[in-house]
Amino acid sequence: MTEATVYIGLGANLGDVRATLSAAYADLQQLPGTHGHRCSPWFSSRPVDACGPDYLNAVACFETALSPQSVLAELQRIEARHGRERPYRNAPRTLDLDLLLHGQVSLNTPDLTVPHPRLHERAFVVMPLASLAPDLIVPGRGAIRWLLPALAGQVIEQVC
Repeated sequence: MTEATVYIGLGANLGDVRATLSAAYADLQQLPGTHGHRCSPWFSSRPVDACGPDYLNAVACFETALSPQSVLAELQRIEARHGRERPYRNAPRTLDLDLLLHGQVSLNTPDLTVPHPRLHERAFVVMPLASLAPDLIVPGRGAIRWLLPALAGQVIEQVC
């Protein structure tokens, strides 16, 4: 497989979220076969379709020859290492890592959908993505900047 630019959503709302997100980003930088790591600013946002404390979110990107399925497996290992539990849908979490984009790949399997199916609906994904890659084109959705106006009603704040 040729190299692709991969975008990963990072989020947490339980525990020491800043420390956890920093550690998770450091873990991403150690993934085999990856290089050129970058991370967006951090944003604070309210939970979507859930309750609990506010989230801290960011988006990381890097180049890799890993397949989408291999990236997902690595993300799940990192989540487990940081105490991620899945007691119910949209539960508060110590760490959430989502594979948002894998180059221009479009994939829909029982275990993985790329681009992430709700990417375009969430300011906590679109704003960090737009800050990291303002000219990004999301397969099937268009330019990232075109997605921002529809999310204007979602409360989100850049915190660092």
